[in-house]
Amino acid sequence: MAVPHADRGSVEGRRSETGRRRFLLPSLMFTALTVSVVSTLGAPMVPTVAREQHVSLSAAQWMLTATLLAGAVAGPVLGRLGDGPRRRGAIQGALASVLAGSVLAAAAPGFAWLLVGRVLQGVGMGLLPLAISVAREHLPADRMRSGIASLSVTTSVGAGIGYPLTGVIAQHLDYRAGFWFAALLSGLALVVVGWVVPVGSSNPRRPLDVTGAALLCSGLALILLALSQGMAWGPASAATLGCLGGGTVVLVVWAVQALRTPSPLVDIRLVRNRAVLAANATALLTGIGMFGVLSLVNLYTQVPSGSGYGFDLSLTATGLVLLPISLGSLTANRAASALVSRFGPYKVLPVGSLVVTADLLMLALWRDHVAVLALGTFLLGAGVGAAYAVMPLLIVRHVPPSETASATSFNQVLRTVGGSVGSAAVSAVLLAHTPPGGNVPEGSAYTTALLVTAGAAFLGFVVAVVLPPGRRSAAAAVEPVVTRRPARQARTAEVTSGIVRRDPRR
Repeated sequence: MAVPHADRGSVEGRRSETGRRRFLLPSLMFTALTVSVVSTLGAPMVPTVAREQHVSLSAAQWMLTATLLAGAVAGPVLGRLGDGPRRRGAIQGALASVLAGSVLAAAAPGFAWLLVGRVLQGVGMGLLPLAISVAREHLPADRMRSGIASLSVTTSVGAGIGYPLTGVIAQHLDYRAGFWFAALLSGLALVVVGWVVPVGSSNPRRPLDVTGAALLCSGLALILLALSQGMAWGPASAATLGCLGGGTVVLVVWAVQALRTPSPLVDIRLVRNRAVLAANATALLTGIGMFGVLSLVNLYTQVPSGSGYGFDLSLTATGLVLLPISLGSLTANRAASALVSRFGPYKVLPVGSLVVTADLLMLALWRDHVAVLALGTFLLGAGVGAAYAVMPLLIVRHVPPSETASATSFNQVLRTVGGSVGSAAVSAVLLAHTPPGGNVPEGSAYTTALLVTAGAAFLGFVVAVVLPPGRRSAAAAVEPVVTRRPARQARTAEVTSGIVRRDPRR
């Protein structure tokens, strides 16, 4: 019997929807990975841009600072927009900004326009929390946990891919080719998101806390500006101290405002939960170790011959030394999923910080061979990958679905702040150990910098061990999210968010 035309359309629609859902997680991972790779298009190309744009190295360094500041400012706002029916529009808007910024940076007639392009690219750094929010709501319960973990490690995987890629571009091609490549990636991601990501969200629309957004973004921008430019301005300069002090005051005002407003940009009450606090504190401290190693390995491998240390490698070879971070992150992601199923996320989180600490200590004591540096970046990826895979799982367990993107965006911002602190600490140590009038620091500077960042990573391990609640507290922590709803709705919410209170390890 022939199928009526209307029924055939309905069947085809359901098949199309099923196909889109099958590609949802790969599409989200591609989008997050694209943004991560694009955000790394800067560090290896700073000398090339300085030379071709006829600016100083310190001025060219703003390629990194501008992207960092834009990501910190855009992250919390995108996180709040992602917790409502405007989610797909927010993702598309951020990707459109990355695309426009890539094209502008590639075609920029001058350095000022290049910086504007990098600012637009930085908006995409706030996309990961939105991808995690989509995964929490739309992935099946049996794939939700592993999907969120996979999304979270795209930060370190993208860094491992981005550094060698930009190294090849900077050494063999015009730097503009790197930005045209970023435009291609972001354009593809924009098309994929429009086809795969569902429209809207089941979470109700909430007003955007404009006052809170202005306060949080201003405070973060001032602190990140001081951290990233403090060495150029001088650690004790009025500009550095003024930005640090002003940023701190603004953030305190923001915290007070967030506690008083009915719909805050970031719900401080949820952030104070011990498990969420552990994830956020570990993100900050692990970020210090991660970006410390990336900076130090990048510099150490390129130290010229005759300095008594280093390997005088090309940009391409240096990128290949950093590539194992991606392999380590992917390996750790699989291992972390298995360990979380067996032991729970509370026991896996400190393992990641401990691996990063051991890696930093190893490199501080032994780095005389390129193979050791490659092993160090692999272990860094493994430690960071394990920690980053668990952090969003802890947050998802302890916040309601309507706060997923907002809470995870705050965690992402803290990773960025940690990276800025790590980079600033490395710069300060290297500068302190550089002879007057010289350009190359003493070899002991790297040992000191690695030990300092190892101390931060170890503090992250201590926090991850001490802060998370016990099993009974962890099980009870999600009760307020569901106890006000009927039993059937509460059970549905548990399945949707991947929370099963009978076994708190899951």
